[in-house]
Amino acid sequence: MLTPAEVERIFRDAGALRDGHFVLASGKHSARYLEKFQVLQWPKQTEHLCSAIAERLHGSVPDTVAGPTTGGIILAHELARQLDRRAVYAERNESGPGRAFRRGFQLAPGERVLVIDDIITTGGSVRETIDAVRASGATVVGAAVLVDRSGGAVDLGVPLYALWSLDIPSYPASACPLCARGEPLAKPGTTSAQMART
Repeated sequence: MLTPAEVERIFRDAGALRDGHFVLASGKHSARYLEKFQVLQWPKQTEHLCSAIAERLHGSVPDTVAGPTTGGIILAHELARQLDRRAVYAERNESGPGRAFRRGFQLAPGERVLVIDDIITTGGSVRETIDAVRASGATVVGAAVLVDRSGGAVDLGVPLYALWSLDIPSYPASACPLCARGEPLAKPGTTSAQMART
């Protein structure tokens, strides 16, 4: 069984744990950021992490594994490969909020689905994927993440399997101490140029 300390070491060794002033996907600001793609670029590490998630399912194998774009695609595919199941992906709705299964993906009523994502902070992407699964009539049996950066504060209403849990403070832009100190703001996943402060 992979321990939280070993998961942390994987992230540190990959250069995925970064310090600075970041705006997260949720819109909140943080002094630390986990750049999961520094880990997910390595297939053997991804395989190792997904194997640890498979172990934590304690034999309760879902029918299907679903992940939100983008990191969830890689993890859903690898976990489904290990479980000999199929993987589907929930993309952002083009016409409104939330996520939907497109590209011909369909879930059957009662189909048992595990939702997987890379990192959970507020739970937005995972919740949207859970909603998309339920909208199809399928059943969400749980959610899994590599890292729960809320320190266990997020309640999804289903069992959550997290390989590494830590509490990294995040702030609304209007109450961010890093903004108050004038520290440059970066948006991970974009160029390294400074973003305009909000």
